[in-house]
Amino acid sequence: MYGCQQVLIHPNLDLKAILSFICSQSNKLSNCALYYARQIWFKAKRYITKFELDKEMKSNRHFQTLYSQSAQQFCRSVYESFASFKQLNALYQRGELLEKPRPPKYRKNGLNSFSYPKQGLRLIEDGQIRIPLGQTVKVWFKLDCFTIPMPSNLKFESIREVRIVPRNRCFYAEFVYQTEAVISDIDKSRILGIDHGLNNWLTCVDNIGTSFIFDGRHIKSLNRWYNKQVATIKENKPQGFWSNKLAAITEKRNRQIRHGINKTARIVINHCLENRIGRVVFGWGQGIKQEINLGKKCNQQLSAK
Repeated sequence: MYGCQQVLIHPNLDLKAILSFICSQSNKLSNCALYYARQIWFKAKRYITKFELDKEMKSNRHFQTLYSQSAQQFCRSVYESFASFKQLNALYQRGELLEKPRPPKYRKNGLNSFSYPKQGLRLIEDGQIRIPLGQTVKVWFKLDCFTIPMPSNLKFESIREVRIVPRNRCFYAEFVYQTEAVISDIDKSRILGIDHGLNNWLTCVDNIGTSFIFDGRHIKSLNRWYNKQVATIKENKPQGFWSNKLAAITEKRNRQIRHGINKTARIVINHCLENRIGRVVFGWGQGIKQEINLGKKCNQQLSAK
């Protein structure tokens, strides 16, 4: 089994420039790979193969700028996106999917995440992880690597991958590590049903005689205050306006919501483990509220952006 830990990077100006350059090249490589795969689909009416995409992208300038193993892994992720599109198309042709799937789209943002496999990483002095750069970068900038701090609660031997994730003008390091599987004695005849709401965020009832409710008013309040701030800042601004202030409050809101979701999921999982519940049914109700007018006030409470 694998776990993932995300750590906020506090870069100086030099490191921030390096991270921005890498994520920018990753975004451009993504669009180049997507363009080639989409042209194969639109013109030849076939799906891209795994090794065909690797071979085509090796001569690409953005591919050569990045660390080779990471760039190859990134091209594989584009192939996997089209493999998923192929499976969805098959479901649609059989009538098992309502909406017709579309090919993966280009990325419009200027930065994209990037990953480094364990093989290219080195643990050096002062608890720093050495992350290599591509040969082209060494020629251009006379720089062959950069470093990020190793989390104190993880062992370098267990690390399998490090991802650099740009989000809201911040940079995060995601450490994918190997962990031991948790063996639990569960009974699949014991079922927990969960209904999602607003004020009552999650209403949980099982078939062994217990029930509990998560209060959603705090999460709703956070989201409503965020939307109110965004509306105030964007007032009389052109469409697509973005600023450091908007990025900061968006990142803060996202962290608060993510923290609440993680804590809630942990409580539900612990309840299932303690009571040997082996099956969870989550009410989704997809499509039942299409084109419904909930009103301005309710839209502000429910909006996720």
